[in-house]
Amino acid sequence: MTELLGSYVPIAIFIGIALVIGLALLVAPFAVAFKAPDSEKLSAYECGFNAFDDARMKFDVRFYLVSILFIIFDLEVAFLFPWAVSFREMGWFGFWSMMVFLLVLTVGFIYEWKKGALEWN
Repeated sequence: MTELLGSYVPIAIFIGIALVIGLALLVAPFAVAFKAPDSEKLSAYECGFNAFDDARMKFDVRFYLVSILFIIFDLEVAFLFPWAVSFREMGWFGFWSMMVFLLVLTVGFIYEWKKGALEWN
């Protein structure tokens, strides 16, 4: 029985270290953070308007456009990793398929750039 319980010691040590590191990372910001809030720090910065305002107010669509572009290019990277891992097994067909995929995304990016979708003026 002691031998069976002894095999769980590394797991218990791992869980203990994980809990200590997790608690340290949760407590450290409160102990070390510089606490001087001002109006600039407390302002809305993620979506461009105050979060608790009128739901019927007008807002700029560019925030959604930038988020959609981010998702598109984030998915591109998500497709590139498995492709790079299995590159040798796919051969030339896999290579040219990815080149066509990247070409389509590049053409779309150039189109968005020329239309001015990435500018905030």
